[in-house]
Amino acid sequence: MAPPDHPEPRLAHWEQRTRWILTTLAVVFLVAYAIPVLWPGIPEWGRTCAVVVDIGVWAAFAADYVARLVIARNKRAFIRANLIDLAIVLLPPARPLRLLRVIVVLVEAVTRQAHVRARARLAVFVGGTVVLMVLVSALAVLDAERGAVDAKILTYGDALWWALVTVTTVGYGDYFPITVEGKAVAVTLMLTGIGLIAFVTGSLASWVVEKVAAEDEESDKETREDIADVLTEVRALRAEIAELRSSGAPNHDPAKPPSPRSAADPAPPPTATPREP
Repeated sequence: MAPPDHPEPRLAHWEQRTRWILTTLAVVFLVAYAIPVLWPGIPEWGRTCAVVVDIGVWAAFAADYVARLVIARNKRAFIRANLIDLAIVLLPPARPLRLLRVIVVLVEAVTRQAHVRARARLAVFVGGTVVLMVLVSALAVLDAERGAVDAKILTYGDALWWALVTVTTVGYGDYFPITVEGKAVAVTLMLTGIGLIAFVTGSLASWVVEKVAAEDEESDKETREDIADVLTEVRALRAEIAELRSSGAPNHDPAKPPSPRSAADPAPPPTATPREP
């Protein structure tokens, strides 16, 4: 059921109904894309099956995009908000673009199933995006670089190492793409890596500040409680003193000296001095 305040309720209803279908297709496409890349010696029938799956998933994504475009009331806003999907439809050979779509679909599916707080959901989203971006970018750059003359990235291990040092903005320079497709993957990964590193750093700093503020607030709360307890005891003690004064006890003024003994007062009995033997 689409939220009632959604600006496009019919579009939201369609996306909710097709979410799991697209997620399944994204996983199938990722597997069909990865097998020929990781297994160069795959039999011809296996490569043909991977191509059929590739074309089928592209057709499904294209049909979904056209259906959402027809349902959307504001066509221009929909196109501006889904430029990657439009590029996937218009550029079938650009399979790395479909990998971006796969990342978006899979991460959204995971975060929607995470019944946790907003901060934890955001952490799941960022973590899932980083992992998928590294793995998928390694696949894409290996697919683009394999077979190129003077290529540096020849195995998935090389591609994975390159993706890790690129997404973290380290960039050792021992592995780098030389093809146009590989450089396009590198640019995408660089821009994504900068954004993710900045987001992770900001989130970590915000978490530390919140923890310190929470501890200070807890300490202030305990201090206020201790002061309230002391004030309560002081009030109770003053009430007891007032009750004792009002109960008829003699009121002695500590600043007034005792009155001298008058002549009519009997003298105190003499103290007997013990005799010496």
